[in-house]
Amino acid sequence: MIDALVITSCALANCNTTVSSKTNSVVFFISKVKLDFKGRTKYIKKKCVSLFRYLKSRMTGIVYKSTGSWYSIKSLDGDFYECRIKGKFRIQGIKSTNPLAVGDRVDFDLETSNNTQTGVITTIHPRTNYIVRKSVNLSKQTHIIASNIDQVFLLITIDSPPTFTSFIDRFLATTEAYAIKAVLLFNKVDVNDEPTQKIVQELSELYESIGYQCLSISALTGENIEAVKTLMTGKSSMFAGHSGVGKSTLVNAIEPGLNIKTKEISEQHKQGQHTTTFAEMFDLSFDARIIDTPGIKGFGVVDMEPAEVDHYFPELFALKQSCKFHNCLHLHEPQCAVKLALENGEVSASRYKSYTQILEGDDEHYRTDNYEPK
Repeated sequence: MIDALVITSCALANCNTTVSSKTNSVVFFISKVKLDFKGRTKYIKKKCVSLFRYLKSRMTGIVYKSTGSWYSIKSLDGDFYECRIKGKFRIQGIKSTNPLAVGDRVDFDLETSNNTQTGVITTIHPRTNYIVRKSVNLSKQTHIIASNIDQVFLLITIDSPPTFTSFIDRFLATTEAYAIKAVLLFNKVDVNDEPTQKIVQELSELYESIGYQCLSISALTGENIEAVKTLMTGKSSMFAGHSGVGKSTLVNAIEPGLNIKTKEISEQHKQGQHTTTFAEMFDLSFDARIIDTPGIKGFGVVDMEPAEVDHYFPELFALKQSCKFHNCLHLHEPQCAVKLALENGEVSASRYKSYTQILEGDDEHYRTDNYEPK
């Protein structure tokens, strides 16, 4: 009996020792988990703070002004930052003289130097469209005038300075190529004499028959300015045209508070003097944005293959299916519907001439061609 009790007592003692040992192991494990969890929590918190700081410094915005090396960008919060571009960014397959254009949506990182906060542009978002032309000084390179545009207003004056149909047609072909709505604004109608006003009427009838909206306006007297504002509401619009056609004056008439500088026409050359030196976007008071651009002396078209040029002349493209040959260029081919329509006066002679000049790569004579009504 005593032996049994001793054995039982020893067993209980061993059991208690085992339980105590396991309990200590569990306590140690739990303590270790707590320390490990605490350490991991601190690590995660540290990483989250770093990520937050990174995200806070990474911004997205729209280019509002380009001055060559610096860009004024409006962030999604409505603040403006002066930003520059990474050096290597210029060689990443961008063939234009300006890798960034007004209207571009970009990502940029903030940095502070000498108590001044600036940004470094890291990414350009895909463009929905853009207006591009051959660079003035580097004919083999292109220059992007503006991007992500809802519509473009081409300002036209018949005199002081003259705007030739060849220039108009090249500009319109480019808007067609990049699927941008174009509106023709015949400015300075308040100073037109009777013959000049007749030309305005003929041109308006011509381009309206093709499908382009035309308005006769006066930036000085305010004629049809409200109609222009109505077309602009809720959209990003670009104003383009020769120097001196009244782009800056029109912008001031639409939004007087902007006070954009203007200059008089040179009496000797009947040409405008550049007042806008860089393209710039402005927010307007009636839910609209406008891009004011420097005056364009010439407009060289870019990347148009001969077989596709007629695609950008709507009235010619509509006739193409009636040509004998599906790849007809409307030059010397037999049974050409376009040439037949030209002979019958159904296609404008000035439009056809503009088409052939683009087709033949003539980037010089269009700058001096006189107006041809039909």
